[in-house]
Amino acid sequence: MNWLVLYTKPHNEIKTANNLKLLGIEAYCPTYSHVKQYSDRKKRVIKPLLPSYIFVKIEEKHRHKVFDIPGVVRYLFWLGKPALVRDQEIELMKNNLSGVYNSVIIKKLKLGSQYSIKEGPFKGQTGKIVQMNRNQIKLELLSLGVSILLKVA
Repeated sequence: MNWLVLYTKPHNEIKTANNLKLLGIEAYCPTYSHVKQYSDRKKRVIKPLLPSYIFVKIEEKHRHKVFDIPGVVRYLFWLGKPALVRDQEIELMKNNLSGVYNSVIIKKLKLGSQYSIKEGPFKGQTGKIVQMNRNQIKLELLSLGVSILLKVA
């Protein structure tokens, strides 16, 4: 059974995914942590990685049940059929979004250059260095459309 992509109302992704889980439907909303600066404090907020999209794993005959949840708009379609996402792609996304990763060894770094990752959880992915300092590199993974933070060894 593959995952389907649901389009939700704006700013309802996390709440909708939680409500689907309460209904017994397996749902996944990829998120990331962001520090928001207010005038008097900083606050860490959880934001959806893909605004207005969540993934659900549901049998074909029960596809209509998701519309019982407020916030669900429609399924995403590709070439006239529901867009399918394989389990491996969801697992890769879950693994890739787990935060700061272990050290990597890279020589001759240049800002804006593209690199292919040779080992680790992102093996085979191509990324572009968008930010760097002595200890860390922010690498934008082109195929996933996300940025990750890597510690430099």
